Amino acid sequence: MPVTLITGANRGLGYETARRLVGQGHTVYVGARDPERGRRAAGKLGCRAVPIDVTDDESVRAAMQAIDGEEGRLDVLINNAGIWDGQIGADGITGASALAQFDTNAVGIVRATQAALPLLRKSRNPVVVNVSSGLGSFWAVTNPDRPQSRFATVVYSATKAAVSMLTVQYAKALPQIKFNAVEPGYTATDFNKGHDGGQPVEDGAEIIVRMATIGPDGPTGTFQELAGELPW
Repeated sequence: MPVTLITGANRGLGYETARRLVGQGHTVYVGARDPERGRRAAGKLGCRAVPIDVTDDESVRAAMQAIDGEEGRLDVLINNAGIWDGQIGADGITGASALAQFDTNAVGIVRATQAALPLLRKSRNPVVVNVSSGLGSFWAVTNPDRPQSRFATVVYSATKAAVSMLTVQYAKALPQIKFNAVEPGYTATDFNKGHDGGQPVEDGAEIIVRMATIGPDGPTGTFQELAGELPW
């Protein structure tokens, strides 16, 4: 039974991914900054809850220690926690808002991954899925046929481009672990509150679940969306 940790899993894509993976037989840890919200979500899903704030080194270490004590390994790490301040365009960007988004969306992946490495190395099929966005694809944001080309999400897109490089470099540095980034697509969740439209969360979670359940011969160092591999 695979042991899986999903950061930012008390709602939205993380919650739906947890629900799906529980149905596939995974032992899922719902990671959440707010312990009470995490416990409530885990209770509804039949999962386990673990408090984790990916911007806090000690919180991340404590979460991994808790999983180590209960399971002794980690098979799948899904780096799903992320923030967006809703900023479109350049007006209003500040150094503080940029630092906050980079700290969660990019450095948070480094914190969680580094702390998880000892547990992942105990797995027979270790997998890391980094939840990214097409808004971080240089190809997509410069391709007039892609919806991402119509939005100037300056800082958020830069954080997701950083996720792409982290994915590629971790895959090169640690070939025994499979690292892939995913583009769930624009999804109607609280994350995008205030912006109309979006696909159902069930559709957005599909590619995350697919890449979280790859076998030993699965890809690594790729950027995937539901239709297939996405250019960087």
